[in-house]
Amino acid sequence: MKPWIGLHGAVLAAELAIVLVWASGCHSHHIDLTVENRTGEAIQLLEVDYPSASFGANSLAAGAVFRYRIQVRGNGPLKVAYTGSDTQQTQIEGPTLAERQEGRIEIVLLPDKQAEFHPQLTPQP
Repeated sequence: MKPWIGLHGAVLAAELAIVLVWASGCHSHHIDLTVENRTGEAIQLLEVDYPSASFGANSLAAGAVFRYRIQVRGNGPLKVAYTGSDTQQTQIEGPTLAERQEGRIEIVLLPDKQAEFHPQLTPQP
C-alpha cells in the first residue's frame, strides 16, 4: 500500500504545481498578424521581420491572406519585404513593437509598392 500512497502523493504534487503555475499569472503575450495581398498580382518571397525574429511565405497569390502569430522579444519596427512580378524587392517599415504587447495587426499590401498597417495593440509597456 505504501507505493500507491507515494504515487498518489507524487500525482497530487504535480497537479498542485500545475495549478500554482497557472494561478501565478504566467501569460504568453502574442500578436496575431494577417498579411493581405491587394497588389493585384502574386508576390514572391514574402518576409515579415519583427524584433528578434521573422516569418514568411514563398508566395502569396493576389487576394490571398496569410495569418501568423508572433511573440515579440525586445523593441523595434515591424518590416515587410516581398518581390513583385517586376522582380524588384519592396521593403516597407511599419509600426514599432514592444515586448509584452498584445493584440493584432493587419498588413495590407497595395499596388505601387505601398502598404497599410492597421494595429490594434495594447499600449507599449
